[in-house]
Amino acid sequence: MKTYSAKPTDVKREWYVVDASEAPLGRLATEVAQLLIGKGKPQFTKHIDCGDYVVVINAANLQVTGKKMEDKMYYQHSGYPGGLKEANLTKVMVKDPSMPIVKAVRGMLPVNKLRDGRLARLKVYAGPDHNHAAQGPKTIKLKEAK
Repeated sequence: MKTYSAKPTDVKREWYVVDASEAPLGRLATEVAQLLIGKGKPQFTKHIDCGDYVVVINAANLQVTGKKMEDKMYYQHSGYPGGLKEANLTKVMVKDPSMPIVKAVRGMLPVNKLRDGRLARLKVYAGPDHNHAAQGPKTIKLKEAK
C-alpha cells in the first residue's frame, strides 16, 4: 500500500466560526491553529497547506486567566537605540482587540513558507458580527475554563 500525499488541487477548504469569549486566549489559539493547519483532516500533508478558513468573533471580550491583562507584555523595537516600546494586554486590547489573537495564533503555527498563507485565512472581528455568512461557516464550541 502506498502512502497518500495530498496535492494542492485535492484540498477542500471549510469555514469555521469560533467565539473568543468562550475560552482563554491560549486554548482559543491552539484550536484556531489546528484548524488553519488542517491537522484534523485525514488527507493532512505537512508540505501542503490543507487548512481551513477561521473566523474569530467577539475578540473584544477575550478571556485570560490570572493577572495577564496587566502582566502580559507586548514588545516592538524600531531598530534604533532606545527604540523599544512595550504595552500590556489592556492597552493593546483598547487599541486593536484582534492583535493579541493574531499574535497568539501566529506563534503556534510552524515557521515555514506556509505560515503567511495560513494567517491570511484567519479573520478576526471585535464584535459578534462578521461578513462571511455567505460561506456558510460552521460554529465550533470551545470548552469553557473552570
